[in-house]
Amino acid sequence: MKQVVKDISILPSEEEKAACEVARISRETNSGKKRKLYIESYGCQMNFSDSEIVTSIMFDNGFDTTSDAAAADVIFLNTCSIRDNAEQKVRNKLAQFGHLKRNKPSLTVGILGCMAERLKAKLLEEEKLVDLVAGPDSYRDLPNLISEVDDGNKAVNVFLSREETYADISPVRLNSNGVTAFISIMRGCDNMCSFCVVPYTRGRERSRDPHSILNEAKDLFSRGYKEVTLLGQNVDSYKWASEDGNDRINFAGLLEKVALISPDLRVRFSTSHPKDITDEVLYTIKKYDNICNYIHLPAQSGNSRVLSVMNRTYDREWYLDRVQAIHRIIGTDCGISTDMITGFCTETEEEHKDTLSLMEQVRYHFAYMFAYSERPGTPAAKKMVDDIPEEVKMRRLTEVIDLQSKLSLERNKEELGKVHKVLVEDFSKKSDQFLRGRNTQNTTVVFPKANYKAGDYVNVLITECTQGTLLGEVV
Repeated sequence: MKQVVKDISILPSEEEKAACEVARISRETNSGKKRKLYIESYGCQMNFSDSEIVTSIMFDNGFDTTSDAAAADVIFLNTCSIRDNAEQKVRNKLAQFGHLKRNKPSLTVGILGCMAERLKAKLLEEEKLVDLVAGPDSYRDLPNLISEVDDGNKAVNVFLSREETYADISPVRLNSNGVTAFISIMRGCDNMCSFCVVPYTRGRERSRDPHSILNEAKDLFSRGYKEVTLLGQNVDSYKWASEDGNDRINFAGLLEKVALISPDLRVRFSTSHPKDITDEVLYTIKKYDNICNYIHLPAQSGNSRVLSVMNRTYDREWYLDRVQAIHRIIGTDCGISTDMITGFCTETEEEHKDTLSLMEQVRYHFAYMFAYSERPGTPAAKKMVDDIPEEVKMRRLTEVIDLQSKLSLERNKEELGKVHKVLVEDFSKKSDQFLRGRNTQNTTVVFPKANYKAGDYVNVLITECTQGTLLGEVV
């Protein structure tokens, strides 16, 4: 029977899987401003971070936030274009908002982010409910765009910048637990993977001033946050130089500076590119206990020819060398996760088996797994034929999912009887008598709440596990 699932992620918990799909405002503000903003974010952590920047801009221009779309004067959907089903979710959501707009003609509906950048003004024509379209580099212009809509016009700005980093804007933490936060360190991407739309929707790579990054991290820590995640499409290629060229810093240097803020501030980062992750970065992780022993290292395929067709600029041997370096420098217990694509153009059955064998060899802790979805405008869409039948893609995806389920469970079973340092983040989804947090490898740990609270560090003895979660008792 043909499967309908297009992609799946085996993460530390089902809770985090859901978080990777959509985030809505959970923080309401009522400072007396005349208008209300409702915003939903789809896709990657970078989009969620961008929504916090958008909200900051809107705060400064007469808006409070609401968690109720029906109470909003402006609704923004911050969108993802990485796969077709991500765009379909947005179109379905627009249809749901249709009745709100019919009952409240003054309601403004805007599309932000990658889908806005990819489709541009077409969105205004195709989706009659859309009043405003803004790409990832035009958020400073949102107040002007809203004014245009207020005057009865449609508004669009999808200009891509080579300089914009929003370094001077203090993000508003929309869905914060008060413990963990994202910090964007760079924008755009210079890697031209043949399947990927990101370079065309987010523009060229540019790194943010390290002083603004450190100031943001210090401010978060002073307000009680205990963990920051440094975000970029490819954090390992972060590089910044002062105008006179005398002050230079790469990602390893930035990572160290953030770690030195306080030993009580945990540091994570995402995403690493296999061609760029260096031994210097790995030794920096090893040097500081508060830099988490976890690396998201997307492979995409386990076959060198397919990697070449994908224009990933490394082969299987290079990738395995980087994994071996992680094990040699940090340790074999360092958490490693991946992205995998099944059924990319021309992939043979034997090449698919190479992906399975790579997974067996690395033994990933968890993974994001997708069937290939052709994205208009990418080199693959322009120059290649999407020639793998859908049923073959889905069967291969099922094999990848089944194997990762097995590996994730095996990895978690290895932790039984061990003690893990866990940063408490929130209540468990299933019971307010239990708390949840993550260990250094990014695996979710659930345990009885006792007298502990969010923001505490606790040592948990692992007594049980599932494929996505460790369970235990505080010792």
